[in-house]
Amino acid sequence: MATTYKVSLAKALALKSDWRHLCYVTLYSPDPGMLFDCIPLRHAVQMYMRFDGRLGFPGGCVDCQSLEEGLEEGLQNKLGEGVSTFCVEHTDYQNSLMDAKSHLVAHFYAKHLTLEQLQAVEAGAPRARDHGLEVGSAWDPLPPPASQRKVLGPDPVF
Repeated sequence: MATTYKVSLAKALALKSDWRHLCYVTLYSPDPGMLFDCIPLRHAVQMYMRFDGRLGFPGGCVDCQSLEEGLEEGLQNKLGEGVSTFCVEHTDYQNSLMDAKSHLVAHFYAKHLTLEQLQAVEAGAPRARDHGLEVGSAWDPLPPPASQRKVLGPDPVF
């Protein structure tokens, strides 16, 4: 039986103090580029390689009094000074999931950036405090949309 389920932000913030709050953000930007001169990239998404070898989104444990400020601090540690070009705001909030068994609540944000801002984040990441210890940048090309697979062929294999 699954113990993870969606919860409203208000309900999540009203939980008792023994619950830990985690915040993660998807940083994305429209990307007009082409992969191999035939596959439209459409969007660039910032992910990083975690210390355990898995891909993830930047973020982590935060103080529940101010989720966005805690997330900004975590981004600064993991991605460096490039995050100073934008602010994660309440309007970027997407949803929250809670796990009753472990007393964790994960809050997810999505931040739309310009391609230049996203490239600044990527360029600053190697100088971040946690780079090389906890995280490292990674690029993961997304497959073409289903509507273009007949034209471009199946998903590229890397």
